[in-house]
Amino acid sequence: MIWILLLLLILVAFGFGFTMQILWWVAAVLLVVWIAGFAMSGRGRSRRR
Repeated sequence: MIWILLLLLILVAFGFGFTMQILWWVAAVLLVVWIAGFAMSGRGRSRRR
């Protein structure tokens, strides 16, 4: 659930990033963090609800 909220935050930041350069950089950093966290969590692991 947290990953979905984080992805939405990244998409919103990218949307505003076209008008505000700082938000674009924040969105890029959040995207890298999200990808790294997703890779480190392990896709084969069982997920808890």
